[in-house]
Amino acid sequence: MSDTPDNKVFDWIKVVNSFALMLCALCLAFIALSLRPVAQWANNQNTCVEQETTKSQAPISWGVRKCNGRSKVYQVK
Repeated sequence: MSDTPDNKVFDWIKVVNSFALMLCALCLAFIALSLRPVAQWANNQNTCVEQETTKSQAPISWGVRKCNGRSKVYQVK
């Protein structure tokens, strides 16, 4: 069978689509890697809040302020 012009155009469309999909996958992988420190910080915050609320029997809002270093601002004198 001989190649028709339609087959050649179809092959180029496949190449362009494959390249676009690879570029999208690369971008998503970069985004996932760049968000990793944020996920680690969030896990540390969760651990800190859990420890503070169980240690002092305080509400969750107090644990959040304590872990963010703002507990002295809201301290009642």
